[in-house]
Amino acid sequence: MKSWPLGPPGKSQEKGLRNTVNDASKLSSEIGMNRDFRMEEKVLPPGSLEGRIRETMHDAFWDHLKERLSATPPDFSCALELLKEIKEILLSLLLPRQNRLRSEIEEALDMDLLTQEAEHGALNVPHLSKYILNMMTLLCAPVRDEAVQKLENISDPVWLLRGIFQVLGLMKMDMVNYTIQSLQPQLQEHSIQYERAKFQDLLNKQPSLLDHTARWLTRAAAQLSAPPPSGPDAADAASSPCSSPGEAASSPEPLSPTMVLSQGFLNLLLWDPEDDEFPETLLTDRARLQELEAQLRQLTILASVLLVSSSFSGSVLFGSPQFVDKLKRVTRALLEEFKSRPEEEAVLTVSEQVAQEIHQSLKNMGLAALSSDNTASLIGQLQDVARKENCVRSVIDQRIHLFLKCCLVLGVQRSLLDLPGGLTLIEAELAELGQKFVSLTHHNQQVFGPYYTEILKSLLPPAQVLETEVASL
Repeated sequence: MKSWPLGPPGKSQEKGLRNTVNDASKLSSEIGMNRDFRMEEKVLPPGSLEGRIRETMHDAFWDHLKERLSATPPDFSCALELLKEIKEILLSLLLPRQNRLRSEIEEALDMDLLTQEAEHGALNVPHLSKYILNMMTLLCAPVRDEAVQKLENISDPVWLLRGIFQVLGLMKMDMVNYTIQSLQPQLQEHSIQYERAKFQDLLNKQPSLLDHTARWLTRAAAQLSAPPPSGPDAADAASSPCSSPGEAASSPEPLSPTMVLSQGFLNLLLWDPEDDEFPETLLTDRARLQELEAQLRQLTILASVLLVSSSFSGSVLFGSPQFVDKLKRVTRALLEEFKSRPEEEAVLTVSEQVAQEIHQSLKNMGLAALSSDNTASLIGQLQDVARKENCVRSVIDQRIHLFLKCCLVLGVQRSLLDLPGGLTLIEAELAELGQKFVSLTHHNQQVFGPYYTEILKSLLPPAQVLETEVASL
């Protein structure tokens, strides 16, 4: 494992940590925090060079097989290799208790016997392919039934073998995912121990590895102890069961590890990309956090657009779930389309499209359309949402952050019961965001809880740290 030079961690050491944590560690982390984790076959972009090369090589192999089988006498050497591989795949799909099927496959695809048949020119490839299809029908998941049935209509032996291999590849992936789901609790525990051990190895070589993490938690504790900020949503935050960043100053409840960590995790969603002091314990999760930050920003714009639009179109349109869903789909699609461009361009297109959708929907319902003045005002207010200082956007942003803080303290389902105003129309999207955020932070606390506890001992009174062990969050 790569050792680090002494000195305060910086850009080069962040890169070192990224390089040191190998793919196995990242996969372990993903399985540990994502209960719905699934392995998926790599899909190459259409027309990509790698895709064309792969397709060319595959075509060449199957053309070669066709030539061998069509020769006089037939050359079964390639077919035997394929049958051997198919046999191994079928056996790998069996559960330990399926001994009868195991014996049956061993007997039907006895490679010594098949080799003798090939040497005498008597290898019956179509018959063996039919047996393999019957076995695939028994072993495949229901989702693959249709794919296996389609193979039964292929008469060409080479195309049939090619199709068999494609479907068997999917069945292997199904078995991997089934195994992962079955062993999820054990894999999660292994992931926690594995990641902690990897990090401890690095910490032993670089004692200052937790410096950024300590400063991250120190800033979070200082925020919670500061006077309450003034803002358009200060009243909502103060009345919420999940405190705003400054509520602790006016609350008799002392700071706890839970409060400090929750504030720290929320701060990660507002992290300045130019700030190099990203906590070391979250470096491997930085890409995931950036994805959550982008999702949060998109939801902020979406909720702001819906709130502004509802003030112009009234309760009739927004009382229709179909209309709201359509407006959400249109807005999100346009934001995705303009993801790589300035936000102002995306919002400009969104404002024009939303105004058009409202105008057309009012017309379809036989209601009075928006006047030209109202239409211009609607577009103008929607365009202004692109500014982070926009009043509506600022309120929505604070409320989404407050919701995420509630998720960390109370859980996602309880937080959804009392959504702040303006967020009810994006409840499903918030639930997805909240679940991802909670899963990531929960897994991180399970891995690095002991380190956080040691750091918090210097920030909080000893009694409070002992009462709320970080590792048990």
